[in-house]
Amino acid sequence: MQKEIITSAQNPRIKHLLLLQQKSSERRTCGLFVVEGQRELLHCINAGYEIATLYCCPDVAGENELEGFFASFPNGCRDIPCVNISKALYDKVAYRGGTEGVIAEIRTRCNTLEDLSLPENPLVIVLESVEKPGNLGAVLRSADAAKADAVIVCDPLTDLFNPNLIRSSIGAVFTVPTVACTSEDCISFLKQHDIQILTAQLQDSRLYYDTPMTQGTAIVMGTESTGLTSQWREAADAHIRIPMLGELDSLNVSVSAAILMFEAVRQRAL
Repeated sequence: MQKEIITSAQNPRIKHLLLLQQKSSERRTCGLFVVEGQRELLHCINAGYEIATLYCCPDVAGENELEGFFASFPNGCRDIPCVNISKALYDKVAYRGGTEGVIAEIRTRCNTLEDLSLPENPLVIVLESVEKPGNLGAVLRSADAAKADAVIVCDPLTDLFNPNLIRSSIGAVFTVPTVACTSEDCISFLKQHDIQILTAQLQDSRLYYDTPMTQGTAIVMGTESTGLTSQWREAADAHIRIPMLGELDSLNVSVSAAILMFEAVRQRAL
């Protein structure tokens, strides 16, 4: 790998790296986003993304650990620009500690609904206008655990390459096919592929475990504050709810998504 050493936070490359972390507009304009951590980066390149620049800190990871990490790259990813940075500089640009001394700029690849290759009777998770990257990241982790076939984010209020989303998903945004689109396009796609639409809502709904999920199924969830729009409620084949036995009437969207996903897993295992 080509290597140079950077120690100053005033270096233009480091300033650009920070801008990519902080501003979605910069990510869109440059077609780049940032991935931090060895595990997340391996998931990213195994999903076919291309590294533009790799920043390494041997004082954090150690030369031997980094060499072992590089050896795990697919063959086509080993001849890439690599920059060494000091520990003091790494501490300034890293979002969190314990990320094994690697940060990378990655070339954006925007997947679409047409790129999804779904099996027979797929399990799809749909999120409408989820705003918090942490919630979306947590849903993606559950989707990976449940082996969901896709996550579709409709009318997103955060971009899929937000560093907080990547971090909270622990790289699941790369292991689960994930696309963003409008609700209208998503509804058309699901109906075209004969995938039943189950909307999670309190009104006019039945208990989730009384609802068959063994056929092609899309579990659709909205924000905690406003729920789903009427567009989704009207397009649904069934409305489902999780019983709330306490004083509150809702769960965090990521918790609800996990409960509903694993009910589908349970039914499909019978």
